[in-house]
Amino acid sequence: MKMSDDDSAIRFAALTVDFDERFRLHEVDWTVGAEDHWLVVGANGSGKSALVAVLAGAGTILSGTLEGVPPRVAILSYEAQAELIAAERRKDDADILDVISEGTPVRELAFVDGSDTTVATELLQAFGLEPLLDRAFRKLSTGETRKLMLVRALSSRPDLLVLDEPFDGLDAASLAQLQAHLQTLAADVRTVTVLNRLDETPVHVTHVAWVEDGRLATTLRMDDATARDELDRLLHLKTADIELPPADSVDRLPPLDETGPLVRLTGTTVRYDDTVIFEGIDWTIERGQHWQLAGPNGSGKTALLSLITGDHPQCYVNDIVAFGYRRGSGESIWEIKRYIGYVSTALQWEYRVGTSLRHVIVSGFHDSIGLYSKYTDEQGRIADAWLALLGMSGRADESFNRLSHGDRRLLLIARAMVKHPPLLILDEPCLGLDDMNRRLVLALIERICASGATTVLYVNHHAEDRIAGIEHRLELGGAR
Repeated sequence: MKMSDDDSAIRFAALTVDFDERFRLHEVDWTVGAEDHWLVVGANGSGKSALVAVLAGAGTILSGTLEGVPPRVAILSYEAQAELIAAERRKDDADILDVISEGTPVRELAFVDGSDTTVATELLQAFGLEPLLDRAFRKLSTGETRKLMLVRALSSRPDLLVLDEPFDGLDAASLAQLQAHLQTLAADVRTVTVLNRLDETPVHVTHVAWVEDGRLATTLRMDDATARDELDRLLHLKTADIELPPADSVDRLPPLDETGPLVRLTGTTVRYDDTVIFEGIDWTIERGQHWQLAGPNGSGKTALLSLITGDHPQCYVNDIVAFGYRRGSGESIWEIKRYIGYVSTALQWEYRVGTSLRHVIVSGFHDSIGLYSKYTDEQGRIADAWLALLGMSGRADESFNRLSHGDRRLLLIARAMVKHPPLLILDEPCLGLDDMNRRLVLALIERICASGATTVLYVNHHAEDRIAGIEHRLELGGAR
C-alpha cells in the first residue's frame, strides 16, 4: 500500500518505545501522510493507546527513529483526563488552612492561553457546558468532564489531533455534534483516532492501523473493501459459551428481608447551590427487578447511583432506605456497601493501587480499594476462575497499574461481580473495552440478570448495548 510521501509526513522507522517498564512497542514502521486521517484499532492491551501517545511525546525511544511530528499536538485520552483530575485533587492536599477548595472553575480550564476562544465558545455551547462555566471542575459528571477535555483539545489550534476514545461517555446528541465538528476540522488538521467500536468510525478516516502485542500488525485503506472485511473478522470474534464462577460459599452476607425492596428513594433531590440536578424522584427497586438508568450527560445519573451507595454527601438529607437501613439512622456505610457490587469510571480513577490482578478481584469480597486482609483459598480460586474467564490466566500476579485502560475496566467488572451481590451497579461498564470484550461483558450481565440472585442497575449511552432481562427504565432530564 502506497502511503503519502511528502515532507510533512510523520515517519516511524523500526521504532521501539518503552513506557516505564509497563509496556513496550516493538519496531514500528508507520507513515502518517499530510492528508491522512488514521483509525487505530486492536484488542485491549494491544498497545494502540501507547502507539498514539508516542505522537504526543510519551515513552522512551530505545531504538529506531521518529521524524516529522509537528510542533503542536493536541491529545485527548483517559490518561490526560486522569492527570487533570489528579491535579485538582492535589489542590486539596496542599491546602494548609483546613478549608476545602472549591477547585478550578470550568471557565478557567476551558479557555487556555493560546487557544481559539471562538472554537472553544462554540463547542461549549454545542456540548451544553456554557451554563456550567462557573461551576467547579470537580462537580462535573464523568461525561461533562470528557466534554471539557474535548473542548480543550479541539480549540488548541493543533497541527495534529490525537483522539483516544473520544466518544466514550458521550450521550447520543453530543456524539453526533462531535462527529460533525471533526468532519469539518479534518479539512485542515490531521487526525489519529483510537476506537474500540468500528460503528463510531468518523467518515473522514482514510486509513486503519491494527495493533497487536505492541506491534503494528496490519495497515489498510478505508476504501479497500476486502481488507475491511478481514478487519471486521478480527474485531467480531464470537464470544464462547460462558459460565459465571460461583460465589464464596463461606463468607455469606447477612440475609435481607425477603418482603421489602432493595432500595426506596422518596422525593429525592440533589442540588449544588442554585443548580438543581434533579428533584422529587420516587424510585423503588424490588428484588429481581433489573433497571436501565438513562439520560443525557449532566442529568445526574452518577449522582443518583452514589446516593444509593452512600458516596454522595446529600444521601443524608434525602429519604433513602437501602437494604433495610434508613440513611442517616446511624448505619455504617459498609453495612450498605456489602450488599452492592459497583463499577464506574470514577472508581477506576480512584483504584490506583499497585496490587496484583488476583488481589483486585478478591478486594471485591471486602469492598476495598486494594487488599488489606488475608483471603481464603476458596476466594483465591474464585478470583482465578474470573481471570480465566477474562482471558487473563497466568497473569494473576501482574500489577494492576501496568494494565491498559480497557483491561483495568475488565478487572473492576469482575471485582464488582465476584460476590454475586444482591445489587450490581454498572455505570457505563463497557467504556474502553474492545468489541470482543464488550460482547463478553454484555453476555456476563445477561447471565447475571438470568441467575435470579442479583438485581442489576445499568447505565449506558449506546442503544445497541441492550441487555436481555433489563425491562425497567428510569429516564433523567438535564440539570436546571
